[in-house]
Amino acid sequence: MADLLHNQKKRLTSFQIIILGFAGVILVGALLLMLPISSKSGTVTPLNEALFTSTSAVCVTGLVVQDTATYWSVFGQVIILLMIQVGGLGVITVAASFALLSGRKISLMQRSTMQEAISAPKLGGIVRLTGFVLKATFLFELIGAVAMMPVFIRDFGLKGIWMAFFHSISAFCNAGFDIMGTADAKYSSLTAYIANPVINITVMLLIVIGGIGFLTWEDVYTNKLRFKQYRMQSKVILTTTAFLILLPALFFFFVDFAELPTKERVLGSFFQSVTPRTAGFNTADLTLMTGAGRALMIVLMLIGGSPGSTAGGMKTTTFSVLLANALASFRRKENPEVFGRRIENGAVKNAATILMMYITLFFSGAVIISVTEGLPMSTCLFETASAVGTVGLTLGITPELGILSQCILMVLMFLGRVGGLTLIYAALSRTRKNLSKLPQEKITVG
Repeated sequence: MADLLHNQKKRLTSFQIIILGFAGVILVGALLLMLPISSKSGTVTPLNEALFTSTSAVCVTGLVVQDTATYWSVFGQVIILLMIQVGGLGVITVAASFALLSGRKISLMQRSTMQEAISAPKLGGIVRLTGFVLKATFLFELIGAVAMMPVFIRDFGLKGIWMAFFHSISAFCNAGFDIMGTADAKYSSLTAYIANPVINITVMLLIVIGGIGFLTWEDVYTNKLRFKQYRMQSKVILTTTAFLILLPALFFFFVDFAELPTKERVLGSFFQSVTPRTAGFNTADLTLMTGAGRALMIVLMLIGGSPGSTAGGMKTTTFSVLLANALASFRRKENPEVFGRRIENGAVKNAATILMMYITLFFSGAVIISVTEGLPMSTCLFETASAVGTVGLTLGITPELGILSQCILMVLMFLGRVGGLTLIYAALSRTRKNLSKLPQEKITVG
């Protein structure tokens, strides 16, 4: 029996280990949150609520069925924060860090799994890169907490220290969990700080830095401001991120926040442009935004952050590859090109597959929730886009959903975090590659 289990363990692929790792942490987190010590009332939390919260935390989403500040005790909030940190860094990265600290050697299989977990382009130097990721993560989170601490200490006393660290880690990991709620104003997020530049700018910077990806950090750290020396992927990520922040911010400035004072208008516009990809904080009441504004946020939530980052979504590179492919078709070029480099056909195929998967998941989930709960389709589309993009923004329907709808959101959050292609590769890893080809015939499209 021991030999059989050993052989089964050896057969697990990197993708299967990643999926099982996330699932295991979610289950352990749910069991801990069910303990009476985890809730302020001292009662056992129902399994569905604990499992939903655990899934949302590990998948760094931020959708909740209970207000984090008023329902969970300090112990429960610490458990949630630990799950956010593990989910943001990645289960495999955290496990590897413990192995490194204990002085154990990292096997080739473990290095391969680490490579898949952080989307590294090559196996060489993966241990060094993991160490860099851990150091940079904790440094950014510490800087963010120190920056916000004076404001929170002013407003909450010594409790502000805990609040600064909680929101810094949550923002950097693109989680969207907050502990701002009160008995009279639950699920308030950061709406009280819409005019505070310190909180706004710090949280936005943490979200962006956490969402551009570990490899992009390394590129910037190595080449400093010499943009031309960056890898093509880093150039694509940085330019696409800037594009997806500035254009939506202009839209929100002139459409959704036109009635606000200038200071709140500028901060609110940029914040609502940054947070859908994929942080989940909000400084404005989303239910008061226009239909066009919410539709734009859905698009931003589906696009998400960048590969190998703390963010979810289809990823900025997927969006860029599809856009480059469309431009190549318009210009009648055989291959898409960016920054003087040709994009391989495999990347275009993967991007198209990911797009179809996300659209299918977010639309079918919304249909089921709308029919089950009797809610408007537009509201459900916003909710499922938030779940599959691991964002955490909501129009306020999450706590009122039934168990079936909660299960759908949990599945969407999990798939959005581990990645659709990871799930496919894990399921079909044993499928033999078919080298034969069928006869080719033309089909008209468009």
